[in-house]
Amino acid sequence: MGKLDNQIAVVTGGATGIGRATASLFAEEGATVLAADIKEEALKDLIESIQAAGGNAEAFEIDVSDENSVQRFADQVKEKYGRVDVLFNNAGIDQEGGKVHEYPIELFDSIQKTDLRGTFLMSKFLLPLMLENKKGAIVNNASMSGSFADLDRSGYNAAKGGIINFTKATAIDYGRQGIRANSVSPGTIETSLIDELTGTQEEEQGKAFRESNKWLAPMGRLGAPEEIAKAVLFLASDDSSYITGQDLIVDGGLTAYTWPGKMVMDDSWKETTQ
Repeated sequence: MGKLDNQIAVVTGGATGIGRATASLFAEEGATVLAADIKEEALKDLIESIQAAGGNAEAFEIDVSDENSVQRFADQVKEKYGRVDVLFNNAGIDQEGGKVHEYPIELFDSIQKTDLRGTFLMSKFLLPLMLENKKGAIVNNASMSGSFADLDRSGYNAAKGGIINFTKATAIDYGRQGIRANSVSPGTIETSLIDELTGTQEEEQGKAFRESNKWLAPMGRLGAPEEIAKAVLFLASDDSSYITGQDLIVDGGLTAYTWPGKMVMDDSWKETTQ
């Protein structure tokens, strides 16, 4: 018996990375997965993969930042499925923008539009389908960057910080209607977004980024999308039935210390993880 048997689960940004890993895991656990993304080909590949493994999934090409697109999606879901049991708001973008006084206004607005507004719109239009059923679980993908700051990424920090508090607001708004809302805050995870931001594992810049970053976390490595997916499954399933309004940081211990100096400079410490 799966943890999400016979449930309807929506996953945004489902075509790649954390979204893909989560959609696949949800399907393995018995859910009918409604995967939403703007990446048509990658989305098609995901659905084929899930179906080949014996799971149930359907693709929806939508833009979470666009009100009309999200409204149409919600109408389609209501007409075909009648309800939503799980919503994983995962879609998001990130990009460096420089110091605050240099940060392009267009970039700031773009990140808020996809990451924060997208989370709001999906919640707004799908919550009625949970209210009708008087039960549901929402998981919003935030980031450790929503609780702690990054150099030159104030727009992303603001959006992810907003998602964490928006999650708490959702939790207290709907707790007595049987709907839970939590967020998950990944650390540095090996995804295509990391490839875009820092370079791939084959490129010199990407290699240098991974080499320097993996020693920052006490666990000595970057995270895998599947590890975040398992945390999302926990928050989406009845395993967390008395947890709401919380942010679960999954970062390999990166935010557990105040200063990583010795771990970064001490070569003997590095050798213990090899």
